Amino acid sequence: MISDMNERDCRTALLIGEEGVKKLKNSRVAVFGVGGVGSYCAEALARAGVGELLLVDKDTVEESNVNRQLVALYSTLGKPKAEVMAQRVRDISPDCTVTARVLFYLPETDGMFDFSRYDYLVDAIDNVTAKLSLICRAKREGLPVISAMGAGNKLQAEKLRVADISQTKVCPLARVMRKELKARGVANVKVVYSEEEPRARGETLGSVSFVPSVMGLLMAGEVIKDLIV
Repeated sequence: MISDMNERDCRTALLIGEEGVKKLKNSRVAVFGVGGVGSYCAEALARAGVGELLLVDKDTVEESNVNRQLVALYSTLGKPKAEVMAQRVRDISPDCTVTARVLFYLPETDGMFDFSRYDYLVDAIDNVTAKLSLICRAKREGLPVISAMGAGNKLQAEKLRVADISQTKVCPLARVMRKELKARGVANVKVVYSEEEPRARGETLGSVSFVPSVMGLLMAGEVIKDLIV
């Protein structure tokens, strides 16, 4: 056991030190979207010991989510994803202050959030308008933000990359975001994206268990490493 630290955090402390664990416990992170990517990101943040989490998502769990989303079980069908994830976080880290907001983040709901409370924003939203609004708000507030690009229609998790939005390639969503952010004068946005060519095209995206999850875990890793600097 390291010092008087609880046993749950000892293995983490061996990697990041007691000071790193303390920094995470004093950190507040807002996760927007807790589906295939965001649910895994939120869980990793909770298991690492982040002290406060805001989870934002209006969707409820559907059977089609079971193949890839941490919140999706047959026992949770029909329940709000944000509330399911919040309860899971409480079971993982009882001392984490977790708040579930059952609503969509959109430009129209932007004023309902007090961003000054948070140290880091996670964009795991799948709506371009909302993603742009959240990133622009983060930049205005001077808050670090990490954004998920497209995880659908992908089968090769090893082709996921962490980069600045300006350095992205292949990903269709990243292409759109790159153009729109540049038009708004926004630069230096950290993203996780895939260099795999999409395997299918159409209104409904194909998905699998191991690509969105890896993207979410990579995002959590970046948040954690930035917070303990």
